[in-house]
Amino acid sequence: MDTTTLAAFLAVDLLLVFTPGADWAYAITAGIRGRSVVPAVAGLVAGYAGYTLLAVAGLVVIVANSATLLTALTVAGAGYLVWLGCGVLRQPAVLTASEGEAGTSRLRIMLRGVGISGLNPKALLLYFSLFPQFIDPAGGWPVATQTGLLGTLHMTACTVVYLTVGVLARTVLKTRPTAARAVTRVSGTMMIAIGGFLLAERLAG
Repeated sequence: MDTTTLAAFLAVDLLLVFTPGADWAYAITAGIRGRSVVPAVAGLVAGYAGYTLLAVAGLVVIVANSATLLTALTVAGAGYLVWLGCGVLRQPAVLTASEGEAGTSRLRIMLRGVGISGLNPKALLLYFSLFPQFIDPAGGWPVATQTGLLGTLHMTACTVVYLTVGVLARTVLKTRPTAARAVTRVSGTMMIAIGGFLLAERLAG
């Protein structure tokens, strides 16, 4: 793959990654709740790593073309987002200088991130619709290798952006408990809204 193609892909991918959504909401919530930004982002990226492996194996096309599987994935993902959003609204986070996310292990925080990105049907469609536009089957590299490289670029972009979002949320809001509580509620509401939209979109289709 030439550098021009990779640069074009990265430009489009960054536009998508910079668009606030469920991943942003979770990164912000993790940042506000304490020392949980790294495991939260690691979980989100791990979910995309799973999609990258599926794409390399060629299974993304099969799943994306199966109405039953896509509907099941959408319903599961939407339900999970709504459940997490309700939990955030019930317990809005307020960060203090000495406080971490008490009672929640780093593993649980990471697994929640995996669930958010791994159950997001929009991620599946991103791999299915965006990647093929930048893959050259007649190129010198095998399709699987090109797919893996694009997936790695996407995961790298997600890591940098989501870590930045989470750290900024913690840094800016840790001395502003009222603002932190408000942002957390907005994040929870975003999760519920996105989950409801995904569910309504799939049922309407």
